[in-house]
Amino acid sequence: MHGNADSSAAEGNIRALRSRRPVFVTGCHRSGTNLIYDTLLSAGGFAVYRGYLPVYKTLIPHFGGLENTSSRKRIVDTWIRSKGFTRSGLDAGELASKLLADCRTGGDFLRITMGEIARSQRVDRWAVYDPDNLVRIPLIKADIPDALFIHIVRDGRDIAVSLMKMGGFTPFHGRARGLLETALYWEWMVQKGRDYGRQIPADYMEIHYEELVDDPRSTLAKLSQFLDHDLNYDRIRSTGLGRLRESNSSFREEIKQAPDSPVNRWKQRLSPDDVIALETVVGQSLVEFGYALTSMEGQRRLSLWQTALAASYRRFLDAKFWLKHHTPLGRLADLSELELSEQSPSTI
Repeated sequence: MHGNADSSAAEGNIRALRSRRPVFVTGCHRSGTNLIYDTLLSAGGFAVYRGYLPVYKTLIPHFGGLENTSSRKRIVDTWIRSKGFTRSGLDAGELASKLLADCRTGGDFLRITMGEIARSQRVDRWAVYDPDNLVRIPLIKADIPDALFIHIVRDGRDIAVSLMKMGGFTPFHGRARGLLETALYWEWMVQKGRDYGRQIPADYMEIHYEELVDDPRSTLAKLSQFLDHDLNYDRIRSTGLGRLRESNSSFREEIKQAPDSPVNRWKQRLSPDDVIALETVVGQSLVEFGYALTSMEGQRRLSLWQTALAASYRRFLDAKFWLKHHTPLGRLADLSELELSEQSPSTI
């Protein structure tokens, strides 16, 4: 009996720990990362933070590692001047002091900042939204061993349509890309995420945007079990933070009434030739992630140009990512996305 009691207590401790572990919401851009993040916040129990915290994407590449005192001070000074910090509601002096004293990695930066936001709101858990963290899973996991990762996947054909509609999509600040390159970018992102996820299967979960839209209760039930967090669908709808309130495409009942559903939008927006080209270039990945192809197998024949494009663009993305994080190229990281104020606070 004593042994069983000890075992039950140990299992309870593990469960309690999982219910407090930080969560990273990731996915290719335009996959529904905002939607799933706002769903978590609307469920309750998470710190509500609607700001931007690109410590891995922008701050460290631009200023250098946080283990260096000078770099750390410049990162903290820049962050305190940002719109993201303003949205945290924290005291600049107190947060700056803690970051300067105890922060040595990007993980430390997130733990301290998000931990303070959670403490100020009297909740035990926090989540971070940033699609680009998908390709930084190994780095984040090394810095924050208890991190959990949600990878939301959406049909690459819809991603290509959406990113092209945005105009001027430039991954890693390269030149604007076309439809096939955009689809290859989707493939590069989701395959990186899945490869990294396989290394941490207990702490990584994929969900499909289409399933979240079409069957939210079932999808949230699975996600709830993974996170050990109550994701009550009715409470989420009632709270309706962010995208759940601003868009009527968050749930199946509303989508059925919408004239232009976000699911399979590519069927109305792409020409037959574009569909064939996309399915020729990224068809294998579409099938691997559960999306059926509509073109005939005989129509999907890679031309020499498509073969060269697929190979060269994947190498381009790998190279740009490596150069940004391992060479002075990272110093060119654009700080404008942080929306900095003109002056540094006098509290630092």
